[in-house]
Amino acid sequence: QVQLVESGGGLVQAGGSLRLSCTASGRTISISYMKWFRQAPGKEREFVGRILWSGSSTYLTDSVKGRFTISRDNAKNTVNLQMNSLKPEDTAVYYCRATGRDLDYWGQGTQVTVSS
Repeated sequence: QVQLVESGGGLVQAGGSLRLSCTASGRTISISYMKWFRQAPGKEREFVGRILWSGSSTYLTDSVKGRFTISRDNAKNTVNLQMNSLKPEDTAVYYCRATGRDLDYWGQGTQVTVSS
């Protein structure tokens, strides 16, 4: 099993920044990718980006490219989502997800609210 604990959400004004963290524990050796998703009220959950667990390769969806970055702190088994130039449309519950061979776990989610 893998346990994922997210932190860092909150309320911020448009144009501001937040950093979300997702710390993994348990069978982390089996993780291939750590991914970020978000779900806005009344909308489907959407993919935001991902990082290769064993390396640094990242991918971000077009809507956040240039504003968000994903990084990993190897020593802490933590993945960070740095969000800059936030917009009201970024308001959502953000989830991290660990995937790998026979492995698929979600974090509990953290609320991000961007005021205009």
